[in-house]
Amino acid sequence: MKSDLVIVYHRQPYEEVETPQGTIYRENTSPNGIVPTLKGFMGHAERGAWVAWKEAEDTSNPGFDPVIEISDSFGTYNVSRLPLTRQQVRSFYHVTSKEAFWPILHGFKERYNYDPVDWPTFRQVNWAFAEAAAEQATDDAVIWVHDYNLWLVPAYLRQLKPDATICFFHHTPFPGPDMFNVLPWRVEIVESLLACDSVGFHIPRYAQNFAAVARSLTGARLIEEEDAPAGLAATGVALNDRRVPLTLDHKGRAVAIHTSPVGVNYGYIQLLAQSPEVRARAVEIRADMGACKLCLSVSRTDYTKGNIEQLEAFERLLQRRPEMRGTIKLMLVSVGANRNMTAYAEVQERIESLAGRINGSYGSLEWQPVALISQAMPLAQLVAYYRAADLASITPLADGLNLVASEFCAARDPDHPGALVLSEFAGCAVLLEGAVPVNPFSHASMDAALDQALAMSPEEAASRMTALQRSARRWDIAAWTEAEIAHFRDLRAARHAHLRAVGATRPAA
Repeated sequence: MKSDLVIVYHRQPYEEVETPQGTIYRENTSPNGIVPTLKGFMGHAERGAWVAWKEAEDTSNPGFDPVIEISDSFGTYNVSRLPLTRQQVRSFYHVTSKEAFWPILHGFKERYNYDPVDWPTFRQVNWAFAEAAAEQATDDAVIWVHDYNLWLVPAYLRQLKPDATICFFHHTPFPGPDMFNVLPWRVEIVESLLACDSVGFHIPRYAQNFAAVARSLTGARLIEEEDAPAGLAATGVALNDRRVPLTLDHKGRAVAIHTSPVGVNYGYIQLLAQSPEVRARAVEIRADMGACKLCLSVSRTDYTKGNIEQLEAFERLLQRRPEMRGTIKLMLVSVGANRNMTAYAEVQERIESLAGRINGSYGSLEWQPVALISQAMPLAQLVAYYRAADLASITPLADGLNLVASEFCAARDPDHPGALVLSEFAGCAVLLEGAVPVNPFSHASMDAALDQALAMSPEEAASRMTALQRSARRWDIAAWTEAEIAHFRDLRAARHAHLRAVGATRPAA
């Protein structure tokens, strides 16, 4: 049975677990992140499908069913598992996407590596994703493609399903022309994105950058824009943009630019934080801390996430303010992304070295200033730390959005509001009113932000947290889902009207 909504994303929508009884497909443990967020759309479609890859030694005989039916709390839908060899995955994802695309998207031109890229394999894999999606879709389906490693899928889909409504959503930053145009495949990528009916971004700045790139490479014209909506234009933040583009004209075709930030499951996090188990664990954490303040930072291990800069700022705090020694602790949760990738392994080694140096220089038998956690924590345990911490310091050098900051706000207790130090270069900085803004490239800014958060009065902390929770709740996962569904409805109506108009003017056979 064909589907009227097909989601194309590289990861499968469940955790695949081998048991003595066979393979089981377990729902993701966290309610946040791309996978559970996108699965929420399955219940809104008459029939949904998901296209992902699954490793196989022999793609012609993968040893698993290419298409399975899944029934879970989100509904019943098909999952098309595209068989890819380990070498194909390494080439299209670990090399092309992570060594060439990722650094450019995040503004790290010095880390860009063009030499090992096998562009024919990237095309081949993207074509395979497009074929799998087309096989699942009705002729007029909404086909929703996600993220930069599938940049070429829309152009291929337009060939295979010309009447479908094709949408793309970027979960990373999108840079301006001076950075993006470093990529030698830039025209092919942008022409593919312009084959979409809609290209989506978290915040106006990324959308404006895409419009500028499209103009620079193809001559596409911005034909409609408007003021950024209230709550998407935080005053003075580095990523702020007061105007949001709406429509590009490309070769006589209108392409919508859609700006809609993904949120967290605010209500779920709040309920979890108020559960007896989490509350009891937070009390235990506070008791273990004694009189020490707890500064919490949570991210993946990546050179974009600012973990090294976070540790260096904490070390400077202990150097310049000796009275803080023994009174504060930094808990850095830095979860390894992929130890097989040299860039990430180097970052992890640097993090471990810095944490060891700080503990060796300033620690004692009674007090270790840094607790480094390199493994993913169960969500309930993490929420207990969100609730127990005195402040969270989220300081990426570049981040498409960042959901940790909103999770922290959702978990807070009104009687213990705490403070949030937030990088201006996280996309969520334009959404979350009330954070202490910080420029992670500046030692002075990092030092001043820590000092401000530590000295904050209870009254100011409560006022700021009220504003933070209000904005985090406003931009939650439900708001994003509603906005996207309404957008799909409008796009399909416009495409149907266009096809009727074309049919009416087509000469009779």
